[in-house]
Amino acid sequence: MLCAALGAVFLSPSVGAESRSDPSTTSTAANDIVASIDAGRFREAEAAIAKALSRPDITTEQREALAFQRERMRRILIDFTLDADAVKARLRKQIPDLTDAEFAKWDQAGLLEKQVIDGRTLYFKRSPGNLFRLSAEARARRKEQTPFDDGPNEVLNDHHRAVRQAALAEHSSSVLPRRESVTQILTVKADAVPASETVRAWIPYPRAIKGQQENIRLVSSDPAGARIAPESAMQRTAYLEKKAVAGKPTEFSITYELTLYARYVDIDPAKVVRAPITPELAPFVAERAPHIVFTDAMRAYSKRAVGDETNPYRIAQKLFAAVDTIPWAGAREYSTLSNIGDYTLHAGHGDCGEQTLLLITLLRLNGIPARWQSGWIFSDGKYNNIHDWGQVYLAPYGWVPMDVTFGRLAAGANAKPGDDTLEWFYLGGLDAYRVAFNDDFSQPFVPAKTFFRSETVDSQRGEVEWKGGNLYFDQWDYDFRWHRVDTPEGAGDTTR
Repeated sequence: MLCAALGAVFLSPSVGAESRSDPSTTSTAANDIVASIDAGRFREAEAAIAKALSRPDITTEQREALAFQRERMRRILIDFTLDADAVKARLRKQIPDLTDAEFAKWDQAGLLEKQVIDGRTLYFKRSPGNLFRLSAEARARRKEQTPFDDGPNEVLNDHHRAVRQAALAEHSSSVLPRRESVTQILTVKADAVPASETVRAWIPYPRAIKGQQENIRLVSSDPAGARIAPESAMQRTAYLEKKAVAGKPTEFSITYELTLYARYVDIDPAKVVRAPITPELAPFVAERAPHIVFTDAMRAYSKRAVGDETNPYRIAQKLFAAVDTIPWAGAREYSTLSNIGDYTLHAGHGDCGEQTLLLITLLRLNGIPARWQSGWIFSDGKYNNIHDWGQVYLAPYGWVPMDVTFGRLAAGANAKPGDDTLEWFYLGGLDAYRVAFNDDFSQPFVPAKTFFRSETVDSQRGEVEWKGGNLYFDQWDYDFRWHRVDTPEGAGDTTR
């Protein structure tokens, strides 16, 4: 199944056990299957899927959408692997004297993500670690108060100060260019694919974005001859093939150089006006099921956050601040969630992509164009990670960056004069330590995948398949390496 269709068929009105002559009943059947899975009624969902698949008039699209719902159940069970005793055992590694009463209190407060699946209460495998992100009380109970492994640019620092200073001095929104060499590696585990079979791999690859990342040059690939997707691919990749060898991992890699810029737009709220919604902007104020939907709950949350504000920038600030209060926590695989924006609203926590999709939904609901961006972030040290953020359109400034996960930057104990002006750095600015691979979500690959993607929304780790099917994340690993290089004279994007 082509990955581009995944988002569209997740709640596809063409999928169901009812007659195709009645779209309303077909849509209801499809929604019922999704709802059953979301509610943990897997046996019920499986019975409905089996019944639908037995119909002689089922279409290929319907069959593939139903097959994905089966795969979604399998993936959910990979994410939800712990019972209560296992969660307690993991927590006691950090809280040796954890009591059952404490556990029950945190559990009842919804701080330990769980799902009842066919009568069994199963906890998300990352819920023990997430508890310390979500509860100050739990953090205080740890025997060792070790800091979280957060990125250095999530707190106000000299880089943010330098970006703003350079932008104002140079009267430019793109400053402090740095030339980076990047190597991305994807390693399929030994014998995940039978010997001599062809393994197909897609490794994320950046697009040229004026003023953000430019002069992209492919240096090498292993195996040689990487097929780089066209610049128009909104989720761009480098495609590679290699034969599997018995007993050995199958490794793919690409190395490229690019010039990255920090961004800073000095926004004057008094100058921001409501942007006319042109045909070019219209898609970015629209709903986009399944993950951007203007539900009643979303409207109510927006109203509480925005109040009577009418200035688009002030509305964006209020929504940014509201989502910024939702704590970060390690996320379930996106492909298992039927509506990411709604999930984040109700879960009370979310990772970067979940927070970003919630903010995009809220901005669009208020008629403010917003869109997705994601890729990889890194540092001058050892820190690196996959990351999602976005862009918001504010007239007369145009598209400006936003990163609600990094959120509002608070001046700390070592504050310097002018730090108060950097509170909203990430609503209009961006650090120079990130490579964007994606300018949209749930977009097709070039060349297309044959089977379901492991990640149906984002594209940061890569994708792998062979003629026997997709290889899920438990069958391969990925890595990202980088170092700064001088900008070569006359460098250009040689991959277009």
